[in-house]
Amino acid sequence: MQNAHLRMGRLEYRRSIGKTDTRISVHVDRYVGEGADAYLISLFGGDAEVGAITAAVYEKHTFTVTFLDGSQKVVGFGPDAICYRGSINLQGRKQALRHLIAVSTSLHANGSAGRTFILHLGPDTRELAWATLVSFLGLPADPRWSGPILEAMWAEKKIQLLDGIGCTPAAIHGTRDDLLARLGQALSLGLLPFPEKNGPVLWPKYTIGQALKAFSLSMTSDI
Repeated sequence: MQNAHLRMGRLEYRRSIGKTDTRISVHVDRYVGEGADAYLISLFGGDAEVGAITAAVYEKHTFTVTFLDGSQKVVGFGPDAICYRGSINLQGRKQALRHLIAVSTSLHANGSAGRTFILHLGPDTRELAWATLVSFLGLPADPRWSGPILEAMWAEKKIQLLDGIGCTPAAIHGTRDDLLARLGQALSLGLLPFPEKNGPVLWPKYTIGQALKAFSLSMTSDI
């Protein structure tokens, strides 16, 4: 495993009021965004640092995010973002670190506006991404359908890679009706295996650890 500074990004917040110049920089272990729009961030730092960043998110201020390759983007969460705060107790440290997860309105409405956000999308996480997609859209589906459907959507540019730290995020474009029509067409062409018998479709069980695990994958056309 790489050292923390090689697998974490940074978030910097600056604000000047009169003669007072505030500059805060904290570690970022997860980030999902698109250009200047931030959808999700997970960061940690001291109590005052995380408190100031929480207030800045609610006040719709912007931040500078530094990615693992050294590139930077100025981002913001927009209106009505929601912050979740917690504590991380570290052995040998008297004071706990403060942990913040900020989520944008777009991500809170995941799947309901013709776009579903996926935290990890790659060859090794295809079934998990498929499970996330059909779960958000409330569709009956079989795990074996992930390959044909996602490959077709990738070829049609319905899958868009997003900016990420600690994850390989993507947005899949399509409504519930769009995907139902796509499934019906694929089934009629014999591209999808139909369950051999009546009864519930058994899906693999995924742990929280699997869902959050970061993969260093190159995103290719064979997703």
